[in-house]
Amino acid sequence: MNRIDPSPPLVVYEDDFALWCAQQGALLRAGRTSSLDRENLAEEIESLGRSQEDEIESRLNVLVMHLLKWCYQPQKCTPSWRATIIEQRMRISKRLKASPSLRNYPATVLDEEYVTARLRAAGETGLSEVIFPEGCPFTIEEILDPAFFPEGR
Repeated sequence: MNRIDPSPPLVVYEDDFALWCAQQGALLRAGRTSSLDRENLAEEIESLGRSQEDEIESRLNVLVMHLLKWCYQPQKCTPSWRATIIEQRMRISKRLKASPSLRNYPATVLDEEYVTARLRAAGETGLSEVIFPEGCPFTIEEILDPAFFPEGR
């Protein structure tokens, strides 16, 4: 990371976000906490946590969609579907190891993510949405289990 001189003039958050970040980091390293843009800095730190949740949601959505495709259109399974399922599981696992406080997060958002995954699976397979159950047919344990690949239905 580039380190910059934390000397004034300090840029305003809204004027140059990248420079603002660099300056805030330099101020922290220099111990000049009284010069920090505390409100915006706190907001940015909190948004980092939210971005971890967003990543888990996105990856869970893709994972569930591919499990649905695997299950409801088994004759069209491709190596890329398997690769996507494996990759999404690995990346979710990696994120959960880095942030153990999010360990239960996938279970809390599964129902919400399933709604979109179901629509996407219908769109990508060309199957009617009614083919797919209204509620997720997989448990969160199955979804995240590296060995689980559903049987065709």
